[in-house]
Amino acid sequence: MSKDEMADFLRRRRDALSPDQVPATVTHPPGRRARRTPGLRREEVAAAAGVSVSYYERLEQARAPRPSPQVLAALGTALRLTAAEREHLARLAGQVPLGTNAVREPVSADAHRLLDRLGPIPAYLVDERQDIVAWNGAAVVLIIDFGLLPAKERNAVRLALRLRDTLCSAPAGAQGEFIRQSAAQLRAAGARYPADRVLGELVNEFAAHSPDFAASWRDHDVRPLPMLRKHLRHPELGELELERQTLLLPGTDLQLVMYTPDPGSPSAAALARAETHSR
Repeated sequence: MSKDEMADFLRRRRDALSPDQVPATVTHPPGRRARRTPGLRREEVAAAAGVSVSYYERLEQARAPRPSPQVLAALGTALRLTAAEREHLARLAGQVPLGTNAVREPVSADAHRLLDRLGPIPAYLVDERQDIVAWNGAAVVLIIDFGLLPAKERNAVRLALRLRDTLCSAPAGAQGEFIRQSAAQLRAAGARYPADRVLGELVNEFAAHSPDFAASWRDHDVRPLPMLRKHLRHPELGELELERQTLLLPGTDLQLVMYTPDPGSPSAAALARAETHSR
């Protein structure tokens, strides 16, 4: 059980929960003093979860014994956790079997065919470390020729930080959303594979180079964000507006990342022309 990680997760989820999201009988008992800080108090979470205040305080202080599945379920309800956050909490509490390192199998022929059949839609596959393990020609045109990069450099987050000045996102917040999503994905992967040394090194690297990543990592956000709206300023294709969609390949740790334009839009026409010229 990662007591320190679980304690930090509970504190941050409690701080992020608005008092109006829980019953008034919990947040406004008779004689309650005026609220001075946002979020819930420890005693309010304890009351909503049906556990003692002292036990919940020890959980947030990383001093309590392993919570039972029933207590975790109650805490999930009290803190209004999503399904992804409940799974993350269970992993931190040692209630879900942990892996050591992901089994790295070759990308299947079916997955390669899927990438090729997407035609003008830029797409690639990433593993739990956000390493890019396969891609199609349209992704090369849109982003970079991954095949010319050393294997270590074929990482979606590292490339986003490297190319942010040449393949710019507009408005500026779009890049921050991607980085926050990446931190959430790596946080969830770290809970599944806590012994993965390389994954831990990546987290330290990205946090050192990106304040957005560091803040998102500290926030313990593990909620999936399958779609982002991206505004790219491509040096050859011009202004592009695309949806970055992420889909999990069943039975694997691989995710399919696609950049799709609105049908009939100028961005769709630009990608189609680029795909034709690249043949």
